[in-house]
Amino acid sequence: MPPERSVVSKRGRAQGGGLRRGRGGGLGRGRGRSREVGKSARSVRKKISPRPGGRPGPSTVVDEQKRLQQLHRLTLGAEKPAAERCLEELVFGDVAVDEEDLLLGRLRVLGVSEPRSWSGGWFQHAMGGTPAWAEISKKKIQSEDESDENEDDLLQRTGNFISTSASLPRGILQMKSCLNANAERPSSAKISSVQFHPRAQVIMVAGLDNAISLFQVDGETNPKIQSIYLEQFPVYRARFSASGEEVLATSNLSKILYVYDMMGGNVIPVHQVRGLKEKFVRNFEVSPDGSFLLLNGSSGYFHLLSMKTKELIGSMKINGKVATSAFSSDSTKIYASSVDGEVYIWDVNTRKCLNKFTDEGCLRGLSIAVSRNGQYVACGSSSGVVNVYNQDTCLREANPKPIKAIMNLVTGVTSMAFSPTTEILAISSNEANEAVRLVHLPSCTVFLNFPMNRIKQISLAQTLDFSPRSGYFALGNNKGKALLYR
Repeated sequence: MPPERSVVSKRGRAQGGGLRRGRGGGLGRGRGRSREVGKSARSVRKKISPRPGGRPGPSTVVDEQKRLQQLHRLTLGAEKPAAERCLEELVFGDVAVDEEDLLLGRLRVLGVSEPRSWSGGWFQHAMGGTPAWAEISKKKIQSEDESDENEDDLLQRTGNFISTSASLPRGILQMKSCLNANAERPSSAKISSVQFHPRAQVIMVAGLDNAISLFQVDGETNPKIQSIYLEQFPVYRARFSASGEEVLATSNLSKILYVYDMMGGNVIPVHQVRGLKEKFVRNFEVSPDGSFLLLNGSSGYFHLLSMKTKELIGSMKINGKVATSAFSSDSTKIYASSVDGEVYIWDVNTRKCLNKFTDEGCLRGLSIAVSRNGQYVACGSSSGVVNVYNQDTCLREANPKPIKAIMNLVTGVTSMAFSPTTEILAISSNEANEAVRLVHLPSCTVFLNFPMNRIKQISLAQTLDFSPRSGYFALGNNKGKALLYR
């Protein structure tokens, strides 16, 4: 591009540069035209009336600039083709919006294609590509935009962003006993299920008295929210859905599955699941992602149901009788323990067995638990031994070695639960009084101050659970009490 075109990008430069070129005759046909332009410019300067202070007014200056710009266009455009003049006026000149449409129409008549964009790719192509400094600036802008988006995404998330400086120390656990969670409505029979709500500060207590009760947890009064009575239905197991909007309950000698809709306040009985041939429905698990419901059947079968429709998806079978089962934290695998001491790992999507391993030293399997962080698998046996394994090892080996064998119970381990932070493993037996232990992780050592030796209030522990942030620990006993610790 000739140097004089780049000068026209500023009004001040267009004014001075155009007059100098006219006087020098570089673009005109002869000196006569240059003299005429010079005379016109001098006549314009004579017509400008100065202000009293010696300076021209703002409107006068603007008029002069417009006149000089018109003279400049006459000077530069005398010898150029019409298409080139239109392009220059569009790119470099100051044209109004309606004038721009008119110029584009004139370009089409002259046979010149309409430019795709006056900014961006077309302009870069016309100017010979993007200079290096522009590329660096563009990358910097994109990086800053991505950083802003990451900050916005971070601000939309909830939770703790700063981890604790030190993990939970072993030996002595700082905790205290609170008012029983179901103090406002004690059960007349043993407690079969206690569970904290996944999103609210609420605990559910269910028992063999046919009732499911919800309490607000504050550690002081624990007021009752609601109680549901299921006629002739001693609750064997009750669980929240992953969303916390439903409560599912089964009984000991029934194949009915009750679903309590907490939002609508309706109790919906599921009398029969199509394709499910089981006389009784007792033990079940809800997947952490809320998609599946796992029912433990008879003769080695366990069944996968859709949580949304309560319809059967498929069934799986192991050798022997199913003792207990659990989902992995990501809901992609199922851990099923048999009474023979063998643990089967199944893929949820394909419903194929990924691996089978033997629980070391197990005579009869009773319970199994999987940590939320995907690190540990705990297997409880009838002898009171709890083996803690690494999950990755269980997926690869047929006879994995446990990280630690916990031998602090002498009766069958019937209940186990990892805390959400995977710092504590709670184990219990319903065959002996005060048979509850809290195990520190990763040392796999038992906390010395629980249960409290001076206060024997646990009796026979039936079920246990941690609150979502591990701040509370609850267990239900055979006397209808839901004990609460903080």
